[in-house]
Amino acid sequence: MDGNGRWAKERYLPRVLGHRSGLKAVRKSVEFCHQNNIQFLTLFAFSSENWRRPIEEVSFLLALFQKSLEEEVAKLDKNNVRFKMIGDRSKFSTKLQDLIQEAERLTQDNTGLTLTVAANYGGRWDIVNAAKQAALSGHVELSEDVLSQYLQLQFAPEPDLLIRTGGEVRISNFVIWDLVYTELYFTDVLWPDFE
Repeated sequence: MDGNGRWAKERYLPRVLGHRSGLKAVRKSVEFCHQNNIQFLTLFAFSSENWRRPIEEVSFLLALFQKSLEEEVAKLDKNNVRFKMIGDRSKFSTKLQDLIQEAERLTQDNTGLTLTVAANYGGRWDIVNAAKQAALSGHVELSEDVLSQYLQLQFAPEPDLLIRTGGEVRISNFVIWDLVYTELYFTDVLWPDFE
């Protein structure tokens, strides 16, 4: 979901309005997946590196995430969408952590699209965290199979396709373990304009 800020800048708008417009692209993407029987959609909403952005922008992004959960989860549930979040929740406010947990609980038995939001997520963090969890669970010998059980995206198949909007040609620390055989598609289209 890259290019929200540049989309706003091109229109002489504040960056935060780009993020708000990006939310419309999220809705369109979820609807597309729902209509086309796509079972898994993972969106990279907020990387662990995004904390380095200006505090006003970070605060807005977290508030937008919170508001989206408050307003959209009932619709997701009604449409049989299962919501999941991957990433380190510990830096989020208690309120946001509670909303994430409640969204996951409410939609856990849904059998349609699994919508996964990666927030405060980094692929390297995921691998290190998985190794720590495996060690804490008593695994002395690490293997690909053991480590895979502890990765954040372990509940989903490896992605078939990664689409990177915004013109950058890199994966930017996103589910790096899981992308081994994934087709990569890079587009100059900015996220709010993506269809």
